Amino acid sequence: MDYKAKLDKFNKQAERCSAIKNVAAKAGSSNTSQKPSGNGAAASSGKSPAPNSIKFSNDTERLQLINGIRKAPVGAQMKRVISLLDKTRRAFTPDQINEATHVDVRLNKELFDSLKANPKVNYDGRSFSYKSTHNLLNKDELLKFIRRYSLGIAVIELKDAYPRVMEDLQELKTEGKIWLMSNFDSKEDIAYPNDPKVIIKVDDDLKELFREIPLPLDMLDIERDLQKNGMKPATDTAKRRAAAQIDGIPPKSESKKKKKHEISKRTKLTNAHLPELFPHLNH
Repeated sequence: MDYKAKLDKFNKQAERCSAIKNVAAKAGSSNTSQKPSGNGAAASSGKSPAPNSIKFSNDTERLQLINGIRKAPVGAQMKRVISLLDKTRRAFTPDQINEATHVDVRLNKELFDSLKANPKVNYDGRSFSYKSTHNLLNKDELLKFIRRYSLGIAVIELKDAYPRVMEDLQELKTEGKIWLMSNFDSKEDIAYPNDPKVIIKVDDDLKELFREIPLPLDMLDIERDLQKNGMKPATDTAKRRAAAQIDGIPPKSESKKKKKHEISKRTKLTNAHLPELFPHLNH
């Protein structure tokens, strides 16, 4: 029995129940106006017999849910279907979509045509599936794809490639295979390849210009300058200092210098076969 037939059955049961209640109410009012005749009537039950109770279908709430979904706007139903395709990354026939979401794609022509025309949906004539911006399946394919873009590619173009893509991006960054940097203007992350096979040559005059740039002594000023130039600082000095004050940790004194560890005769040497490295221990 399909959902429409179940819904019709539910409506008929509701009408029948309403009719029985009306009959029972009339019967009850007439019984109260009549007096019982004889002791036999009094000896029997003092209550009038109750009418047979009607047991509603256990699918009542489910049918109401289905009815609400199918009466929703086409846009809401389409969003429900696309969400299913995105999360599962499987192909679904109209009947399978109906079973999973209660959205009847087959009988709703407007919805059917809208799904076929949606840029995030692929229809092969039999089933619907999710269409990602770039057809990638796993971490290896993701890395190969990013290496094709030496000038970087926006993460927003990769985030719908497959369900675990964001976790894989962070793993590739941790492994040192890619860089993830934020664009200060658009506030979007950009993925850059970090291929060790690529040899980058920097001119000497550019190196000299880099060394001549004076750096502020305070990390707050350095982080501020980075942000002005569209770069995201890897540190947050203001937050770290605030946390240190709350915990009562005194700031590190810059005047204190680490004690220099000198090599003595009691030091265990691993390069004993190279005595010329330790001339002061020969005596």
